[in-house]
Amino acid sequence: MSSLPLEKRVAVVTGGSRGIGGAISRLLAEDGATVAVLGLPIDRERTETLRLHLNGSAPRLHFYEGDVGDFGECRRAVEGIVAEHGRIDYLVNNAGITRDHTVRKMTVDEWQAVLQVNLSGPFFMIKAVLDTMVAQQFGRIVNISSVVGQGGNFGQANYAAAKAGLIGLTKTVALEVAKNRITVNAVAPGFIDTEMTKAMPSEAIEMAISQTPKRRLGQPEEVAHLVRFLIDDNAGYITGAVYNVNGGWYM
Repeated sequence: MSSLPLEKRVAVVTGGSRGIGGAISRLLAEDGATVAVLGLPIDRERTETLRLHLNGSAPRLHFYEGDVGDFGECRRAVEGIVAEHGRIDYLVNNAGITRDHTVRKMTVDEWQAVLQVNLSGPFFMIKAVLDTMVAQQFGRIVNISSVVGQGGNFGQANYAAAKAGLIGLTKTVALEVAKNRITVNAVAPGFIDTEMTKAMPSEAIEMAISQTPKRRLGQPEEVAHLVRFLIDDNAGYITGAVYNVNGGWYM
């Protein structure tokens, strides 16, 4: 009987208990990877809920508590994952928050909170895993950016700045580690049918759909399948790239 394609590989997915992150965790686990979901205490129960839908792949899903906005917690989580599973092959930086206001109304705390999680968080996680990946001479890093980081969005200066910065981080780290057989790419989703999108005012959702040539929201699984492609062994010549999954909202 043939083995699963990602058997013996270890993935870390930040914010991997629901939404886009949950779809990524599920797909990687179903393909045989050991998946470490990194999240806040509230994500422990969400991860258990996700496990209920995984059937035979549920034992491959593990929860690790950690705040990606704190480098010390990122480093401790990575050390724990390596100690338990022996390696880290894939890192998907998916965790993110929003604190939406126009610049005039946005507080400094709201600005800093979003930058800390959405931009510093991926930097902290990349820094924490790189020594392991370099020692292995193999790694795949995928950063979940956003169409908002490419085209901007009213009331989301903090989110747009963080997601745009994540693209710059992606390209720079890709240059630095290419010689170590590590690839670093970004995926920029548009408006995806997740809890974060559902929290938007209904008129904003309707406007986003009307401005999207595909005339619908994207599904988390559509983003997950692209991430799955980018972490594959056969994607080793793709690095420093940004892939749009936005239904044509931004081209």
